[in-house]
Amino acid sequence: MIPEDLKYTEDHEWVRIDGKKATVGITHHAQDQLGDIVFVEVPEVGRELEKGDTFGVVESVKTVSDLFSPVTGTVVERNETLNESSDNFEPETINSSPYKDGWMIVLEVADESAFDDLMDHSAYAAFVENEG
Repeated sequence: MIPEDLKYTEDHEWVRIDGKKATVGITHHAQDQLGDIVFVEVPEVGRELEKGDTFGVVESVKTVSDLFSPVTGTVVERNETLNESSDNFEPETINSSPYKDGWMIVLEVADESAFDDLMDHSAYAAFVENEG
C-alpha cells in the first residue's frame, strides 16, 4: 500500500508533488501504527514552515504524534474535515483514506529541489521493512 506516484519521509509523511505545490499527509503505515485517529491539529493557511518544523499533531487512541514538514514552504490550504471546529469534522478519514481524502496540508514550495531529498516508493518500502 505504498503509492508509486508519491514521495516519502522517514517520519512517515507522504508528499504529492504538483509543480511548486506539495500536498502532505501521513502514510498508511503511520496510520496503521497509530490506530484509530480521534484528533488532528493542522496549521492555519499562511503559516510558513521550514523543513523539519512541527506543523501539527495526530492523536489516536494509542498515542499523540507530531507531524513534521517534509519541505520548506507556506501553507496555502488545509483539509478542513480535520479541523475540530468544522461542521464535518472527521479525523478518522486519515485511517480510511490516508492517501486521498486524509491529506492534511498543501504547501507552496519556494525551492523545488527540496523534493530531491524525499524517498521514492521503493526507498520508503525498504525503510519501513528495515524499521520493523
